[in-house]
Amino acid sequence: MIEIERKFLVLSDAYKSEALNQTRIIQAFLNSDKKRTVRVRLKGDSGFLTIKGPTSQDGVSRFEWEKQISKHDAEALLPLCEDGMIEKIRYEIQSGDHIFEVDEFFGVNAGLVVAEVELKDLAENIVKPNWLGEEVTGQIRYFNSQLVKHPFKSWS
Repeated sequence: MIEIERKFLVLSDAYKSEALNQTRIIQAFLNSDKKRTVRVRLKGDSGFLTIKGPTSQDGVSRFEWEKQISKHDAEALLPLCEDGMIEKIRYEIQSGDHIFEVDEFFGVNAGLVVAEVELKDLAENIVKPNWLGEEVTGQIRYFNSQLVKHPFKSWS
């Protein structure tokens, strides 16, 4: 239940033509504490409840537990969440042996596009697509739980 993930900025919208699929996501947080986040997510017609632990020192890994719940249950939990909501479209793109998940944000986070790739091992090599930009792994301001509190549009 340890998630190993690297995060990058995206340089262009070239990823869209490479996408295997795309899904609309709405999510909010029941708890956004750095030591434990509890997220409610609507992804297409499914709901998810996710608990994440603190991020490792290098920002690459952390505990993650996720349970699929009904769309109805997720919709019922959203009003109980902290203020703020994340709205995005997630694109899935194959690159080498990995799937990159590219999130295009909307609302108060419009203009932000971030790619994530999950790894099985810290030393794993990835094939970087040409639209992949600067690595922002471990930079807290790019965490969804922080984008709710300090949206992209408020950055200077």
